[in-house]
Amino acid sequence: MQSIVSPVTETSLPSCPKGIGDVILQPDSPRLILDVRCAPFALWPDDRGYFLEVQRMGQGLAAEFPAETTQISAALNYPGIIKAFHIHKFQTDCWTPAAGFLQVVLIDLRPDSRTFGWRNTLYVGNLRPWQILIPPGVAHGYKVIGNAPSMLIYMTDRFYNPSDEGRIPYNDLSLNYDWELQYK
Repeated sequence: MQSIVSPVTETSLPSCPKGIGDVILQPDSPRLILDVRCAPFALWPDDRGYFLEVQRMGQGLAAEFPAETTQISAALNYPGIIKAFHIHKFQTDCWTPAAGFLQVVLIDLRPDSRTFGWRNTLYVGNLRPWQILIPPGVAHGYKVIGNAPSMLIYMTDRFYNPSDEGRIPYNDLSLNYDWELQYK
């Protein structure tokens, strides 16, 4: 087992076989990592484009986020990029893929969790408009799928704090996530 060297924690990484883990096709899948939640959100398309509501304070997946410390951010991502892996000791994220399509990867790195070492892959965005709540201790990242940029809007339950942000290389050999095209 390898250790994460970050300001967040020094924890043992599980030794995972090469692959992508469980592909999550339903928001209530029994194979979801413990405390991860998914929920569809509505898109209202018309001949001008589409409208979506990202969040209503006090409702939905981020209902418990405190208004005084909630931060809302956005990331524009170009086709084919991989942003992985991030992990937080305290912060909870709520992701809304607002444009494009993402291959989202979640890995439970909480040693005391019954789902420790589980990997989830979710394909979300315009074709599957789901929000994803990611608890502390679950490593997360994504790859932009297709030939269009993506826009990820994400809310956090606390303001950005570099000492709460850990990073693991996308190609870490212990996590052994297979970023290659799966369905050739």
